[in-house]
Amino acid sequence: MKHTFKTLAMLALSFSFSAGFAQQTPKEEDFYKVVKVRVPEGPILEVGGLVTMPNGDLGVSTRRGEVYIIENPTSSRPYVRKFASGLHEILGLAYKDGALYCAQRGELTKLIDKNGDGKADVYETVYAWPLSGHYHEYSFGPKIAPDGSFFVTGNVAFGDEMWYRGESRVPMRGWAMNITEDGIMRPWATGMRSPAGPAVIDGKLYYTDNQGDWVGSGAIWRVEKGDFIGHPAGLRWTGRSDSPVKLTEEQFRSKIDERRNVDANGRAIKPENRVDEEFKMLFQMKKDFPELRLPSVWLPYGILGISTSEPVKIPEGAFGPFSGQLLIGDQGMSIISRVFMETVNGVEQGASFLFRSGFRSGVLRMAWGQDGSLFVGETNRGWGSAGDANEGLERMVYDNSKVPFEMRAIRAMPDGFEIEFTKPVDKKSAEDLASYNVESYLYKYHPVYGSPPVNKETLKVKGVKLSADGLRARLVVDGLRQYYIHTITADGVTDQDGASSLMHPIGYYTLNSIPTGSKLSMSEVSTRNSGLKPKASTTATKGKTVAKANPDDPNGGAADDAKEKTITTAAPTYAQVKGLLTSYTCTACHNPTKRQIGPAFADVAKRKYTPEKIVSLIHNPQPQNWPGYATEMPPMPQVTKADGLKIAAWINSLAK
Repeated sequence: MKHTFKTLAMLALSFSFSAGFAQQTPKEEDFYKVVKVRVPEGPILEVGGLVTMPNGDLGVSTRRGEVYIIENPTSSRPYVRKFASGLHEILGLAYKDGALYCAQRGELTKLIDKNGDGKADVYETVYAWPLSGHYHEYSFGPKIAPDGSFFVTGNVAFGDEMWYRGESRVPMRGWAMNITEDGIMRPWATGMRSPAGPAVIDGKLYYTDNQGDWVGSGAIWRVEKGDFIGHPAGLRWTGRSDSPVKLTEEQFRSKIDERRNVDANGRAIKPENRVDEEFKMLFQMKKDFPELRLPSVWLPYGILGISTSEPVKIPEGAFGPFSGQLLIGDQGMSIISRVFMETVNGVEQGASFLFRSGFRSGVLRMAWGQDGSLFVGETNRGWGSAGDANEGLERMVYDNSKVPFEMRAIRAMPDGFEIEFTKPVDKKSAEDLASYNVESYLYKYHPVYGSPPVNKETLKVKGVKLSADGLRARLVVDGLRQYYIHTITADGVTDQDGASSLMHPIGYYTLNSIPTGSKLSMSEVSTRNSGLKPKASTTATKGKTVAKANPDDPNGGAADDAKEKTITTAAPTYAQVKGLLTSYTCTACHNPTKRQIGPAFADVAKRKYTPEKIVSLIHNPQPQNWPGYATEMPPMPQVTKADGLKIAAWINSLAK
């Protein structure tokens, strides 16, 4: 009977804890409902382009070369009709003056329905650009500029023996092109690798790029004519008379090593990350390359995506407190991030946050419905994504009756950062330094595919000042570093009632410029820190410091020693390794139980590798061991042996 009561008590405790935890941790789906747009059987919507037309209909282009019109797309029974077909991998769609424009692999095409029967009967080439035939020469856009012209961006190709190195084999690969209605092309900017997300926002051209060679992580850039973004492939064409970029390949190579090394047999050596080396970062090259444009906001790799895609601006009145901010999709992780931007000392910068996850396939394109909901176009084929499907068209609807408890914005201050919340916060939690954590890091600028975070530092939060209305917390932070990503965590802050924690407690601020102005004095801020605990009483014995034994323990602490030994040898829990999996970007490609871009951790556990073998495979992957996965895992020598063994122990605990 006693055992039964104890079991029931434990169950009750567990239930109350679960209920309390659920109350304190709001979920994305409580505020942003995602529903599948119903389409009839037949069309396969590997969405490459989305556009909302003036009458509210939705234009959808597919990677299979088709264009569909969806009438009444926000209704429960939309009507779908095919508008055009026979085109080549359409990765963008725009509407202008009664016609649809699409970016095929090799041209900007105008589609016109002249006889009004609902189908395009004129396919007009506006401008065609050359192709080498390489599979990676995707073309993205068009986006309409304020003067009515179009922006299109072009992917680089990859080499033969140097298959890992982006190349511009034919003109305008790695470039943004500006194309007029009458077919005049003007080169606009270069230095792009995989510019999947061009956008015209408030009359300015922006774009997002994907991690790869020379690109440490996804980010969003504002692009002016004549800019060099950083990838050198497109420099091949800067000698053209119409090129606004004057930096040459020779000038670039004179300042940085492209690592075009060969072995004793003359075979190319693929560049890999070097753990101990003197490296350069993107901002350091700006003194050598004045036309180099730095990202406005980084989206940390493996945390806010791995294949950054389309940015869109939230319209006035849509999505509650976030009107005017940006949403940015990610194809690989099937998520949408949110970006708050500000201008400091004439320089654009800001913070990125996770916004919504769990889409059924890779998020490539987005378009706003006339009712303020967001259409999300998805694709997977050949690229891989975290979703369960290969394609999809979904719609995200915000519940206007609720306001999520979030960091609405993070702003740079001369001595730290100011966090603006969507709801008033609890004074006690918000004035406690233990509620916050700030770190900074950046990425290498090198020819290796991607980069681990480097120069990582934990910064001291010295004080916090809460506004009278409870909506702003100003942090005084030591050691701000210009150009670096600053990870700002506020996981100890609760709302005014103390009932809810932040739905997304982490923001990633790109500090391109530190503001000038007055700093807070320490007399103005709270320095209370509940995380500072008194040190345990210790006794020195023969050069060792040991904790005093409990005098009431008849075993002299032996039981505690055994308990401690058990704890340290037991496999860690997911909660204990989650931070490592995130910081080392493991979760970008792997899920505990589901196949994603890489195998599930549970499937790795079935291989029964020793922990040492798993660490070895982290450092030097063997892709041939996992046939059927399109994306090879890169070597990750930056994972320390201690952290690798901890991760390995957790992985092996998943074996059944």
